[in-house]
Amino acid sequence: MKVQEVTPNVDTAVWLAGAQFADAFRIAVDGPLDARIAAQRMMGRSPRWVEALLSLRNALVAPFGLKTSGAGEKSAGGLIGLFPVLSETPERLVAGFDDHHLDFRVVVDVFTSGGGQQVTATTLVRTNNWLGRIYLAIILPFHRLVVRSLLRQVAA
Repeated sequence: MKVQEVTPNVDTAVWLAGAQFADAFRIAVDGPLDARIAAQRMMGRSPRWVEALLSLRNALVAPFGLKTSGAGEKSAGGLIGLFPVLSETPERLVAGFDDHHLDFRVVVDVFTSGGGQQVTATTLVRTNNWLGRIYLAIILPFHRLVVRSLLRQVAA
């Protein structure tokens, strides 16, 4: 269950025009999975340490008027974890939302490779102001750990 950092392979102009940050991580899994199942395994539940970080984040950003979840968002595709589903095909699910400080998308791609499948999680971020730039700089080290951990849940 090795998670690899890979070059993002999504059209940022389509999913988040003007994105200033993009990264992607991939894991090999036994199938069969579609993108919704992979995203649910990835974001539907979190390890306790991730939940603790999210609770801390929510407590710290609430005074700034930042969203603490996507629960209030309208989305025809429903929610995956905290995130509204913006687009979905069997091979790709896009979730995320826009906020005052930054806008983000997570793109979950599933494709067949050899006898198994590959699941790639790509994160796109567009900062909207100085608060977004500071926020992104602070969370990046944690983001990389969290995404790797959540991708391992897809393979488990």
